[in-house]
Amino acid sequence: MKKLSVIITVTIATLLSSFKPNTSFGQKSQDEQLVKNVVLAYQDDYNDGGFKNVETYTTKDWEHINPIGGITKGRDEVMKELRPLCQTILKGVSLTVESDTVRFLSPTVAIANVVHKCSDYEFPQGVKHHNERHMKTYIIVKKQGRWLLTLDQNTIIVAH
Repeated sequence: MKKLSVIITVTIATLLSSFKPNTSFGQKSQDEQLVKNVVLAYQDDYNDGGFKNVETYTTKDWEHINPIGGITKGRDEVMKELRPLCQTILKGVSLTVESDTVRFLSPTVAIANVVHKCSDYEFPQGVKHHNERHMKTYIIVKKQGRWLLTLDQNTIIVAH
């Protein structure tokens, strides 16, 4: 019995010593960068307003949750909401990444939590937004070897 206990203890110790908490599902650093590239592609399209490249980095069933909690489902429907907004009211408004973290939930699912700085804008008319920061959560999935945005959620960070 004592011998079995020693074997189990050594086995557990060996397994624990090989555990690396920062290595998620064997992801390579290139996967993390590819996930970040999806965020940057979204940011570039948002800043441009035309979303010309949206089909290259989103899934067809992409869901978008806006800052006031509205949920739009499907890439085509999301574009019906975002394109007009970014080409009129938010025309010229830009996002830049302030900070980001990526966590892999599985070999094919990642969450990116990103703080974007937002340039100044006015919306609705008369309400000015200065030095605003947005916390965006992006869920990005790997399909057919490509990382694609499948859901994003935007929250305006309120200063205390």
